[in-house]
Amino acid sequence: MKFRPCIDLHNGKVKQIVGETLGGSDKQVVENFVSTHDSAYYADMFKRDKLTGGHVIMLGGGNEDAALAALRAYPGGLQIGGGIHAENAALYLEAGASHVIVTSYIFRDGELDMDNLQRIVAEVGKDRLVIDLSCKQRDGQWLVVTNQWKTFSNFVVDAGHLRELESYCDEFLIHAVDVEGKRTGILTSLIELLAQGVTIPTTYAGGARSFEDLDLFRRLTAGKLDITIGSALDIFGGALPYDEVVAYCGRE
Repeated sequence: MKFRPCIDLHNGKVKQIVGETLGGSDKQVVENFVSTHDSAYYADMFKRDKLTGGHVIMLGGGNEDAALAALRAYPGGLQIGGGIHAENAALYLEAGASHVIVTSYIFRDGELDMDNLQRIVAEVGKDRLVIDLSCKQRDGQWLVVTNQWKTFSNFVVDAGHLRELESYCDEFLIHAVDVEGKRTGILTSLIELLAQGVTIPTTYAGGARSFEDLDLFRRLTAGKLDITIGSALDIFGGALPYDEVVAYCGRE
């Protein structure tokens, strides 16, 4: 079980946002935290603490320069997502990203777009691709949501589909959209599904707020999944000490 750090970028600044409020006007976006530090500051911190596999997420346009600054500050240590497609992926890899993360590019009109998936695999290689399967629950199923988590796809996150996609990527990143940014606790049913269904590195994000949540996560997954914590951390305006989380997740 690794702690995977995050740098979320919105309008060029490092922020923590309630993800479901994205997609409308800026006035509708609920911001938990807006940092006075730039993206490279956090990248340097994660590099200092030898944290690998964290992600930089561009929440909309106007974030490219900040994203590139983070990647250059910690070459090989961070993944990049948000508006990634076959035509621009190489730019971010050359700037220092270890992997590129895709969601909307491979889900079109509610369906998995195999042409685009194969196109980006051909461009970057399976070993440098992370598939984001961030999802919401509807009618008892976990469905991938795209376009800043506003659009439901028909793609069900289940053991069969996870196994199918594993042959195209190196890792999965999965936000539990219903609780992302809300600090209301982890979603145990989704975590249990993932722990039982994946055989490649998989990072869960959403709702973690306490060491009790981390204890529960470790028990539910037997250490099989990694976890991201954002708004709850003290470095992002929360109460959970970042240094203690790093130490906790670094224990064997």
